[in-house]
Amino acid sequence: MPLSFINPNKKMPEHNLLEELNWRGLVHQCTDDDGLGKLLASSTQTVYIGFDPTADSLHVGSMMQLMMLRRFQKAGHRPIALVGGATGMIGDPSGKSEERNLLSAEQLQKNVDGVAAQMRRFLDFGDEGGDDGGKVSNHALLLNNFEWMRGYSYLEFLRDVGKSFPVGAMMGKESVRSRLESESGLSYTEFSYMLLQAYDFVHLSREHGCLIQAGGSDQWGNITAGIDLGRRMLGKQLFGITAPLLTTSDGRKMGKTESGAIWLDPARTSPYQFYQYWRNVDDADVMRCIAYLTEIERAEYDELNEATESDPGRRTAQNRLAEWLTEFVHGQDGLANALRASKMLFGGEIGVQTDASLSEIFADVPSQEVTRDVLEGEGYWIVQALQDAKLASSGGEARRAVKEGGVYVNNIRASDEKQRLTSADLASETVMVIRKGKKNYALLRFV
Repeated sequence: MPLSFINPNKKMPEHNLLEELNWRGLVHQCTDDDGLGKLLASSTQTVYIGFDPTADSLHVGSMMQLMMLRRFQKAGHRPIALVGGATGMIGDPSGKSEERNLLSAEQLQKNVDGVAAQMRRFLDFGDEGGDDGGKVSNHALLLNNFEWMRGYSYLEFLRDVGKSFPVGAMMGKESVRSRLESESGLSYTEFSYMLLQAYDFVHLSREHGCLIQAGGSDQWGNITAGIDLGRRMLGKQLFGITAPLLTTSDGRKMGKTESGAIWLDPARTSPYQFYQYWRNVDDADVMRCIAYLTEIERAEYDELNEATESDPGRRTAQNRLAEWLTEFVHGQDGLANALRASKMLFGGEIGVQTDASLSEIFADVPSQEVTRDVLEGEGYWIVQALQDAKLASSGGEARRAVKEGGVYVNNIRASDEKQRLTSADLASETVMVIRKGKKNYALLRFV
């Protein structure tokens, strides 16, 4: 979805962006909404959000912030996606009950590279990857705070930054206070995190004219610390805005499943799994997800909301959410693969698959192992296959099911109770999909 660029001297449409953020419910806290609105209406502004590279992929929770930067860019402003190569070495204590494990420099660099690559799907960094040759535009910048922190000695940082940071103000921050009162406590390493993030704001303001920091609501303490440091060190008025965290209606973080986080990397979370996650979002959460994470316009939003209220069983909003996000994150091919896999569960053609893809699609379907040699010679009697798959308790029951037309091999109806299955009937390297009736699936794995 291409983003258009603007003349930086052109007057911006007043309050349009804040109105957009407000109707979507994306403004949780703002240091000065009237002042920020006037600033955004005056000219192109630079806004940044930081991302901790704790893994080599971003997850669903990160999408809130990436979409926030994208909204600023579409409104004509310049986003900075800041990857915390320096702060990631420490770990942000905000919202955490215990200290994170420290990463090695090698792992951290791997994570930075992986996260940076994913951000390019959300933001337009221009032809030169964010380098505009000194020209002002709203091409995004991708920066790493390790670049300006690695040259700082400990004594220099204390002299230049530490002296402008009141300890009393730090102790009053919720992120610090809650950890100090917890059983695990707070190390000096994590205590110093706030200074580093606050200095990022100062550095970006000084070097890139950045006056706005955005983030999740758990970053409010760090953001206001940066605003205060900017006033003390630069004599500038800086602004902060936060969005709600992505949670379910009962307060649980979204993007978590029994098998782990929902990642943006297709090698960690396949397009099919990604699609299914959003398709199964609860009715109480779906409209908020559409507002927070998509660019669906207000008119369509209202239609989807009405459809959800009048006929929730059709899951119209969930289907739209799943399709929009899957195509946005994984492209048209990713969405097509996800839709094809979903249809398999409802009797669609299976075609040639891999063991891995079938195991993923039919993850909740029981499977049984059978020795591969049964497929040789005369082949594997379908009546025996139904019993081995635990879909029939006897040969008689299996025969009746076939005669009645209720048995399928790889979603193709089996019409002959004498049918013999061979290796040509495998759906993948080792797997055959057996179905009885509309929904009773089983996998046979030939070993």
